[in-house]
Amino acid sequence: MFFGSDNTAGVSAKVMAALAAANDGFAGGYGNDELTQKVEKQLGELFEHDVAVALVSTGTAANALALSCLVEPYGAVICHAESHIVVDECGAPEFYSGGAKLVTEAGYGAKLTPQIVAGMLERVGRLVPHHVKPQAVSLTQATEAGTIYSAEEITAISSLAHERGLRVHMDGARFANAVAALGCAPAEITWKAGVDVLCFGATKAGAMAAEAVIAFDPEIAEELSYRRKRAGHLISKHRFLAAQWLGFLGNGHWLELAGHANAMAARLADGISKSGVGRLAFPVEGNELLVTLPKVVDLRLKEAGAVYHEWPTHGICVDPLPGEDEVFIRLVTSFATTAEDADTFLSHLKA
Repeated sequence: MFFGSDNTAGVSAKVMAALAAANDGFAGGYGNDELTQKVEKQLGELFEHDVAVALVSTGTAANALALSCLVEPYGAVICHAESHIVVDECGAPEFYSGGAKLVTEAGYGAKLTPQIVAGMLERVGRLVPHHVKPQAVSLTQATEAGTIYSAEEITAISSLAHERGLRVHMDGARFANAVAALGCAPAEITWKAGVDVLCFGATKAGAMAAEAVIAFDPEIAEELSYRRKRAGHLISKHRFLAAQWLGFLGNGHWLELAGHANAMAARLADGISKSGVGRLAFPVEGNELLVTLPKVVDLRLKEAGAVYHEWPTHGICVDPLPGEDEVFIRLVTSFATTAEDADTFLSHLKA
C-alpha cells in the first residue's frame, strides 16, 4: 500500500525495454543521435506544433531552466503558494534565473484564477524600479492537490498574462495525468491555450529519469540550449534520455499509464466516500487525493502498512479545516498501483 508518491514506483516495462534496446552499439553524444531526433519529431507531432525540446533528467532542472528563459534577475514569476517550484525546489528557479522572485498567492485546490493573477499584478511591479517586474505566470498541471486546469481556465489566465506582457510556464510533472483525465489533445491545454513553455514530465508517470522542456515560442530555443549546457544538464549519453521517451510515448503508452493511475485514484476516492470515514478535500481529477481522517484511523492505517504523507493545508483553501482529532493526508497512485492495493487500503479504512 504505497501511496506516498508516484516517484516510489518503478519503471514501466516498455520504457525499460527501450532503454535496453538503446544500449546496443554506438551513438553520438549530447543529443546528436538518431533517438533524440526521433523524440523531437514525435513531440512536435504530438503537440501539432514546431517545438524546441530540451531533455533533462529531473523536474527541478526542467522548471528552473524553463523559467530562467522567461524572467530576468529583477523579474517575478506569479505562481500558487503551494506550487512545486515554490515549496519543493530549494530555490532552483531563483538560482538559475539569477535572482528572479517567486510571488505567491493562495487559491482553492492549489489553482490560480484570472482574478487572483490580476490582483497580484495590481500590487506587484507598480513601483518602478523598486518592485520586481512581473514577467511570467506559472501553472501546475495537475496541481499539488490533484486538481486539473481545464483548457478554458488556462486560456483565461494566459490571455490576461499576455495582455500584461507576461509569458506562461506550465509545470507538467503530472501532465500525462491531466491529459488522460481531460481526454483532450495535448495542444488544447498548452500552446492553443496560450502556454509558452511546458515542462512535460515522464518520470512520475513511468520513466526512470526523463523530463522535457518544450518551448512553443521559437525565441526561447537558443537560450534554452545554452542555459541547459551551462547548468550541467546536457547529458553526454543523451540517447538514454531519448530512449525513455520513445518507450513512454510509443503507441499511446503514456496515456495508458496515466489513465491507470487516475483510475486507481478514483477507486480510492469512491471507497473513501462510501465508507463514511474521512472526507475528500477536493474532487479527485488526477492521481492525487487529499483526505481528512480521524487521527485514530490514520494510526491504524499506518500500523497496517499504508504509506502516505501528512500534508499542509496552507494556501489550498480547505473547507472545513481538519479538527484537533483529525489529520490531513495526501494519497498518490501510480501506474504500478493495483486494484488490490486500493482495496486493501479501503478494507483497513472501513475496519
